[in-house]
Amino acid sequence: KTFTVVWLVSFTVNCGFCGKMKIVEEPNTFGLNNPFLVQGSRLQPKVTPSPVSGPAHLHRLAGKCFSLTESTYKYEFCPFHNITQHEQSFRWNAYSGILGIWQEWEIANNTFTGMWMRDGDTCGTRNRETKVILLCSTSSKLARVSEPSTCVYSLTFETPLVCHPHSLLVYPTLTEKLQREWDEAEQARYDSVITDQGYNNLLRDIFEDAGLLKSQRVKVNMPEAEANSDSHNSLQKCKEASIYIYTKV
Repeated sequence: KTFTVVWLVSFTVNCGFCGKMKIVEEPNTFGLNNPFLVQGSRLQPKVTPSPVSGPAHLHRLAGKCFSLTESTYKYEFCPFHNITQHEQSFRWNAYSGILGIWQEWEIANNTFTGMWMRDGDTCGTRNRETKVILLCSTSSKLARVSEPSTCVYSLTFETPLVCHPHSLLVYPTLTEKLQREWDEAEQARYDSVITDQGYNNLLRDIFEDAGLLKSQRVKVNMPEAEANSDSHNSLQKCKEASIYIYTKV
């Protein structure tokens, strides 16, 4: 009897805190700079997300986050903000990081074909990046995450917001001015005034002006010129305005 009592007391003492143990989910703060985490474990974004752009009906996704847990990793996708990955383990060096920050759309054939989240955490000699593919579904959810190549992720986001056949068309999202510029580019290509490459360059200009693509143009000023030649007027215009030089990223 004495032995039994001692064992029961021992068990009670050792498990006195068992009922108080629980795992607390990290507060939802878009996955970045969570004030409830210690300073050393906060995620540090490299850049600021680009402004919200694209189809107006998708703008309602801004400010929301969608989670998916696969194996030992929890992924969190915050449209027009970022994507994060959190290792769900008790390892001392469990990984939590940024897989990409919202930057621009992928566009092909007058269609938004994906969202690019770039400038994530460093991965070897490059930064992690993620392409988000939008698919029709009855509810909005983060469906799948994969890593088709090292440090480059593919995320499938399902939502009823893209179920309409015209929901991802680019042309309707443009202003009248930019639509007119696109029409003129189409006519110029039809009349063989410009090449296909020239046409594509004009389209990129239009998409950049619309805020759909991250600008690759660098603005520079023309050097000072003498005012004693027939070309003075054109040079003066170049000095007063700016020209854009295209640089490949």
